[in-house]
Amino acid sequence: MEFRDLKRQYQKLKIQIDAVVHNVLDSTNFISGMQVTELEKQLAEYTGRKHCMSCGNGTDALTLALMALEVKDGDAIFVPDFTFFATGETPAFAGATPIFVDVEEDTFNMNPSSLEDAIIAIKKTGKLLPKAIIAVDLFGQPADYDKIEAIAKKYGLFLIEDAAQGFGGNICGKMACSFGDISCTSFFPAKPLGCYGDGGAIFTDNDEWAALIRSYQIHGKGENKYDNIRVGINSRLDTMQAAILLVKLQAFREYELEKVNHVAKTYTELLENLVVTPAVKSGYYSSWAQYSILLQSQEQRNRLQAYLKENGVPSMIYYQKPMHLQNAFQEMDCTYVDLGVTEKICQRVLSLPIHPYMEEDEIKTVVGLIKNCPDF
Repeated sequence: MEFRDLKRQYQKLKIQIDAVVHNVLDSTNFISGMQVTELEKQLAEYTGRKHCMSCGNGTDALTLALMALEVKDGDAIFVPDFTFFATGETPAFAGATPIFVDVEEDTFNMNPSSLEDAIIAIKKTGKLLPKAIIAVDLFGQPADYDKIEAIAKKYGLFLIEDAAQGFGGNICGKMACSFGDISCTSFFPAKPLGCYGDGGAIFTDNDEWAALIRSYQIHGKGENKYDNIRVGINSRLDTMQAAILLVKLQAFREYELEKVNHVAKTYTELLENLVVTPAVKSGYYSSWAQYSILLQSQEQRNRLQAYLKENGVPSMIYYQKPMHLQNAFQEMDCTYVDLGVTEKICQRVLSLPIHPYMEEDEIKTVVGLIKNCPDF
């Protein structure tokens, strides 16, 4: 059994993917081909954004967003404590200080109350300038943007949506990658919409930021790449990945989202009263980057993971360590609020196999193993 079965997906899409790959090879237009432009157009339309700028990966997408907002030394950037390292790494790389915020136990997303407490605490110290919030759409479900956007507006902060795992999710029809001032996503192969390498994208409705990002991502170009008007980076999505993503985006929209939601629904029904299953808020729609359950303790979680592995079922722990305990941040003053929920989740969380091509008997196999796990 595969954790996220990219082999099965490729077999389903093999004819179309092979055709577009050969088309790129025949054209030999490997960088900035027309497929990149077409993909950006379709992604902007799908998310409801005015601008989409594809780039090298999700981390670069966050980096470019922070560059456009002129994040620098002395700035405080508020990020969830329960997330992938890049969410806190990119502000630190820009010279700013990531300030960690606790999350909700049922959705795993940023807790708005903890966010406001952290902002107030930073303002009281006077050491840093509150500059921006990076809210993460963890495991496929958008964060609580009604509350988070109101807090951002109240304190005059920029809001960046980290939708690396959230692409395809929505709140009452408003799509992930359309929230906040700037949104970012990743096309890492295991993401809801993934390419066959690294890739990412930045979205915004702001014309000035869009122009800045397009410049920054190609060495700070002006009229062309040999006219450099600012210091930038090198981060482009290559034509091959764009061509593959165009095929996969069609499948994603036509049936993959619906199928992965069916898998998640089946899991939740079969696991009821056995483990704590992930909650999706009313009006919210998840793209299910992960299906993450909570066990009673770290010991129980570890026993179950070992038992699943013995029986050929992969699982993953997202995430083993809170951001505020990562060694990279120990010399920085990043913690101003209680982060107890994140610490408990890291000890109890376990992600099960999920993907749009998962069969009913595979779901029942996983659930059966959970039910029969010794000393569970």
